[in-house]
Amino acid sequence: MTVTRIDPRTALLIIDLQNAVRTFPYTDPIDEVVSNSAALAREFRRRGLPVVLTRADSRGARRGRADAPVSLEQMKDRLPANWSALMEELEPADGDLLLVKQHWGAFTGTGLRDHLEEHGVTQVVLAGVATAFGVESTARHASELGYDVTLVTDAMTDMDAQAQQNSIERVFPLLGECGTTRDVIGRLDGH
Repeated sequence: MTVTRIDPRTALLIIDLQNAVRTFPYTDPIDEVVSNSAALAREFRRRGLPVVLTRADSRGARRGRADAPVSLEQMKDRLPANWSALMEELEPADGDLLLVKQHWGAFTGTGLRDHLEEHGVTQVVLAGVATAFGVESTARHASELGYDVTLVTDAMTDMDAQAQQNSIERVFPLLGECGTTRDVIGRLDGH
């Protein structure tokens, strides 16, 4: 796993690091994932690069049939009152794009592609939760749209260790480059 470069017009996409996330058991410590994601956001902002923060809120979304449907509405009794708000560490700064998404990926129904095109973005760097759902879905879509994709493996986590391992070891290398927060920040610095 290696990050070879960061394009001059790269956007950071942080997927679903909202208050509800702290209530679920993850394979990696969520505080480290949040800390690494916040560090990436600070570095992207410092360089004037686009930062996109998503939060999931599937209430009212039209879904097809599924054997195991998932809905945050079904879990509302286990969630904090402000469950859909972004975590405090990831509050948007001036110029950030905040998207509310109703599906796994960040592109469907959000206007993300138009925003990236307006900013001339050629590469996306992804972090957040859950690795095998929101992050992977967004990475797949970004790859299909022709963006260079970088996946920050220490700035993401999942509730299922096997699902996370499958995404990181089998799927992500086919979609883009994988590396750590340190690798990405090093490439931003030209190393």
